[in-house]
Amino acid sequence: MMITNNIKDIALIFEGGGMRASYTAGFLNILLENKIYFDYVAGISAGSSHSVNYLSRDVQRSKRSFVDLVLDPNFGGWRSFIKGEGFFRSKYIYEETPYPEASLPFDYDTFVANPARLRIGTFERDSGEIIYYTKEDIHNIQDLMKIVRSSSSMPIFMPPTYYGEHYYIDGGLGGGIALDIAKRDGMEKFFVVLSRERGYRKNPVKFKGALKAYYRKHPAVVEAMMRRHIVYNETLEELKQLESEGKAFLVYPETMPVSNRELNFNKLSESYHLGYTQGQRDLPLWKEFLCID
Repeated sequence: MMITNNIKDIALIFEGGGMRASYTAGFLNILLENKIYFDYVAGISAGSSHSVNYLSRDVQRSKRSFVDLVLDPNFGGWRSFIKGEGFFRSKYIYEETPYPEASLPFDYDTFVANPARLRIGTFERDSGEIIYYTKEDIHNIQDLMKIVRSSSSMPIFMPPTYYGEHYYIDGGLGGGIALDIAKRDGMEKFFVVLSRERGYRKNPVKFKGALKAYYRKHPAVVEAMMRRHIVYNETLEELKQLESEGKAFLVYPETMPVSNRELNFNKLSESYHLGYTQGQRDLPLWKEFLCID
């Protein structure tokens, strides 16, 4: 299988945001349908799912991951949360669905054949270190889905993921936008798909006492959650500066009709449609930044 990419010098970065990714899945599919193929892709949390779906070039899976899958009775909800399996049943979602006869098949062969570089950000629970996994760390579909699950394990609402003798929590604890690793890898231009409207800034965490009690055995998690809004907002300011210098194109949702924990299929379908429609309209601006026809 011969796969080539046509955007060689610009990093594609997907922000996370749980089910807000239903909206940005629309952006993703506009990229794929118009054969806009980046050679460097980085994502965190839900953005890691976007990253691997993008590299497998699977338009259907990109949408189904954040829209149709909620119709699966094994997906999650408060009942599974009370049972300790998570509001989103991450083991099922990431480790049981990606096979050919399952509910969300993943095209692993195309993913492997795609020569693009990949970075998936995770948060190591005990050290507080942000670890970026690469394609070189992935030897089979089980590795890949464990890594995506590790990046996506939302604090409190999902259990941590155990992988490679470490426990991981949502990579968003380190900020949520993988600009740092893209810069570290030498990238100088960025196409960033965000899941909040332009002008949004994150507020400090609420219920600090309850949070400290819940994670009393894991102080690195508490510290990261207390600082997350600072890191996130600083990254947004840096992106704003890069945008003003012509070094970044920031794709913001015009509106965000769903929360990160939305389970209503109709609302998620509408969210996807809004993102897709916005992407269709803004495609000429994207192409102008990317210098393609």
